[in-house]
Amino acid sequence: MSLTVLPHRSGPREVIAPSAAVLSRFEVPGPRYTSYPTADRFVEAFGADAYGEALRERAAAVGARQAPLSVYVHVPFCESLCYYCACNKIITRHRERAVEYLDHLERELALQSAQLGYGAPVSQLHLGGGTPTFLDDAGLARLMAALRGAFSFAPDGEYAIEVDPRTVDAARLAHLAALGFNRLSFGVQDFDPAVQKAVHRLQPAQQVFDLVGHARALGFASINTDLIYGLPLQTVASFDRTLAQVCELRPDRIALYAYAHLPERFKPQRRIATNDLPEGIAKVEMLARSIAALTAAGYVYIGMDHFALPDDPLAVAKRQGRLHRSFQGYSPQPDGDILALGVSAIGRIGATYSQNAKTLAEYYDLLGQGRLPVVRGLALSREDVLRRATIMALMCQGRLDFEAIGLAHLTDARRHFAAELAALEPLQAQGLVQLTDQAIEVTPTGWFFVRAIAMVFDRYLQADRNRTRFSRIV
Repeated sequence: MSLTVLPHRSGPREVIAPSAAVLSRFEVPGPRYTSYPTADRFVEAFGADAYGEALRERAAAVGARQAPLSVYVHVPFCESLCYYCACNKIITRHRERAVEYLDHLERELALQSAQLGYGAPVSQLHLGGGTPTFLDDAGLARLMAALRGAFSFAPDGEYAIEVDPRTVDAARLAHLAALGFNRLSFGVQDFDPAVQKAVHRLQPAQQVFDLVGHARALGFASINTDLIYGLPLQTVASFDRTLAQVCELRPDRIALYAYAHLPERFKPQRRIATNDLPEGIAKVEMLARSIAALTAAGYVYIGMDHFALPDDPLAVAKRQGRLHRSFQGYSPQPDGDILALGVSAIGRIGATYSQNAKTLAEYYDLLGQGRLPVVRGLALSREDVLRRATIMALMCQGRLDFEAIGLAHLTDARRHFAAELAALEPLQAQGLVQLTDQAIEVTPTGWFFVRAIAMVFDRYLQADRNRTRFSRIV
């Protein structure tokens, strides 16, 4: 294979937003690589016993010098149904259901702590859903008290909660700050009223602006907003208006997701009229214009669908080569174990992944038996660990150093990945990667298609032609 010589990088390179024509070449399904192997590879043969063993091995291996954990808690309840949603959620207005759920979360936490030991250090917490702010103030206080009783929270940690703007006001934001949350993620999706009505999520733009203003006054360290392009009744012009409003709002981070219409898998999406969805070419144009607008507004393109202001820890971590990726997306926190709590929650301990029962009935039943509610997972092979490190290096640092990865995994990386390097040559010809004798490097343009680059190293995907279960790369 012929290799080009890559010049030494002396500083940040200019990011040029790709055109819609270039983006359209990669409108194909592919994994998001919040893990490798991906969650569709988990097996029922890995259950509660295997997970308990992984917890005990972690406790025994690191002893008093434990690396900090990340903790994820899934709260599945929502008051109303958003038609686009593909998350594991339960639609209910019965607030008392949250009390029963907290009872079981505390049982699960006690079971996990019995294996892991109490007082493990935590540097990152994320409450996701569903709608975590479905819990009332007393419920959130109860949950945080239970977590603080089980773990030792680092004073400089990152403690985030997903917020439906329709469920909070200034007083609730103050309560979240008092509980120790320092990062908020507001679900915006789109500011256009017609689009909001089409997806059954009406929330005035002024409501979001007011909440962000209150959050800043309260001193939250970082505020994220989620956007979705490709929703029903969206047009290029209407999404331009939403982008202009978001740039005026100026959150610290922006997550820009593509809507994946899979009504055969997700029943709520059957309420969306297919004819109301924007054409593929319009959807790609929205992405191209979004990238151009956000980078012009001063946001750093982190990778895939994430943007951040230059002084946000996420952007700083990217500049310093400290960026990591987990089930919650890109993170400036050190790469490490994730302890997951709640129905359907996915975690990582050592070289294992695990997922809890997906239904409340099964989750409650297993905990009622005094068992950890893990129903599937995976123990990674040596090859899986090597390829995980390779994919994450490309997804996070944009560079794979052959010598470094070879020394870490006791292999000749260039020889081991000979077939993959050959498969990268067309991407090099398109200007997405540069290949040398020493490394693979993602180009500034290639960052926008990093999923396609990572897919080359996914041995499961190469053997599997059924990729329709994944969202599209763009």
